[in-house]
Amino acid sequence: MSGVGVDETLVSPKLDWTTLVDLLRHQADQRPGEVLYRFLLDGESDEEQLPCGLLDHKARAIGALLQDVARAGERALLLYPPGLEFVSAFFGCLFAGLIAVPVYPPNPARPERTLPRFSAIIENARPRLVLTTGSLLSMREYLFARAPELPKMLWLSTDQMEMSLAAGWKQPEISLDTVAFIQYTSGATQSPRGVMVTHGNLLHNGKVFTQAFQHTDESIGVSWLPLYHDMGLIGGIIQPLCVGCPVVLMSPVDFIQRPARWLEAISNYRATVSGGPNFAYDLCVRKITEEQRESLDLSSWTLAFNGAEPVRPQTIDLFSETFGPCGFKRESFYPCYGLAEATLFVSGGIKGKEPVTCTVSAADLSENRVVSAAADGAGRTLVSCGKSWLDLRIIIVDPVSRHQCPPEQIGEIWIAGSSVARGYWDRPEDTQLIFSARMADNDDVPFLRTGDLGFIKEGELFVTGRLSDVIAIADRTYYPQDLELTVEKSHSAIRPCCSAAFLACVDGAERLVIIAEIERRFQPDRKWKASGAGRERPPELERHPADYDQDFNLDPRATLQEITTAISERVMAEHGLAAYRILLLKATSIPKTSSGKVQHHACRTAFLANTLDVIDQND
Repeated sequence: MSGVGVDETLVSPKLDWTTLVDLLRHQADQRPGEVLYRFLLDGESDEEQLPCGLLDHKARAIGALLQDVARAGERALLLYPPGLEFVSAFFGCLFAGLIAVPVYPPNPARPERTLPRFSAIIENARPRLVLTTGSLLSMREYLFARAPELPKMLWLSTDQMEMSLAAGWKQPEISLDTVAFIQYTSGATQSPRGVMVTHGNLLHNGKVFTQAFQHTDESIGVSWLPLYHDMGLIGGIIQPLCVGCPVVLMSPVDFIQRPARWLEAISNYRATVSGGPNFAYDLCVRKITEEQRESLDLSSWTLAFNGAEPVRPQTIDLFSETFGPCGFKRESFYPCYGLAEATLFVSGGIKGKEPVTCTVSAADLSENRVVSAAADGAGRTLVSCGKSWLDLRIIIVDPVSRHQCPPEQIGEIWIAGSSVARGYWDRPEDTQLIFSARMADNDDVPFLRTGDLGFIKEGELFVTGRLSDVIAIADRTYYPQDLELTVEKSHSAIRPCCSAAFLACVDGAERLVIIAEIERRFQPDRKWKASGAGRERPPELERHPADYDQDFNLDPRATLQEITTAISERVMAEHGLAAYRILLLKATSIPKTSSGKVQHHACRTAFLANTLDVIDQND
């Protein structure tokens, strides 16, 4: 599937600069006083601003200092809380010719969840110095005790830097092929790997974004996405710079704590483009009250991108129905597909057109066949992630034979084009395997192996799952996200987007295991582990009558054991599978990546090591 074209009179991105340094210098020259970035300090109205001219000045000041203490090509760890100081430091690295390594500070309250990834990044990137804020310098002693490599690095606080240093800045010797930053993958399938993203990759992906989203300098963005993650950094920082459009930023914590802040920002700033993973739209439907909706005007929101995890048709329906009275239009939804190894954006639909869906036989899908079916219990509705743009090329390949699959046959998604990154930092074998894949009958063009499964139907890309997460039982294929959606529907006590289905080797056999977090209001007052003989039953759990599940005839006062029974019955009814073990977990305990994806491999490892925070399990 080659890139699609658009009417050049609608959008004509002129991104012919050689580096991001040239791009920022151009924007600062053309619009020095225009505020490109705003950050909502409280997630609501208290904002700080960063005009183009000031960003250019700060980037030169930081760049000049870094040129004095480090050599071009060395790595700088960016250790910042959400905010505009991160933006200045990121461009400061580029202005010095250093390679930026964005990473979020470890959480002292949850070191077991955040320190392993942090330590793995340091070990792989081997940064020369750490850039941070004065307030975070106080964390040094805490981090030194847990990451022995850190004391060897030079620490600098960029928010206390003299702006007069900008006069000593020298243009670095960089080009399209120079690595701008290392984007560490989320670690959804294994330990994080550092993707080497060049200036050329970023500028090309900026062109792709601009054409697909039809961005202009009159567009207005809002983003709560983490700045150390590819979707937040490239979509929220670099892409607005490419077209010179303003963007309003906020902390992801402020969004999670009060989802209405996201939509209020869109309403207040008359944003035209914003988005996030599928769970964000679900969270808004569940948490934003009718009273809060009454003050929202979402009529300006013409592109609501949805990516980074499976796009659920139910989410599109519920969000459109819930926020339609606020001016949101269903055709504003924009499902898309991308990954860090391809810089970010790979495919998407046509702006202003309703998302394309197709309903296929669930039974045939489990045998890797795509057969149209009615939208009933036997059918599964999939949402298209659109088509590729510009020179990006998508093909579907049998991962074993390496032959290209015919249309409407499931295989691995392979990508070629100028947005594909250089490879993984200091991992030559992985780079060769993933970034230089060749088809068996045509080895002229190297492709990026995504590890994602999907098919092409009438030119549209449909993503079905991850190759590494597929559950194969009795010659049939099951996708974990399908089982997990069934788990969520089985009982209102199950936390949305907080379950995992996987195979684990137990007693020499691969067995189906399901784990699911339960809502806090359903948890017993005291921690209660399911292991051990003679365990005491927890008290009955209060349940609101409105949560009564008519389909499975659950009593409004449910015990933990009844929840596991409901899961077991529904998985059997919808998929014909019997789970070897079903475990209920404490809220917020399931292993997830920094971008919120469930880590199936980590769930499996924790299950086998008996380290999951289990409240109950089936007998």
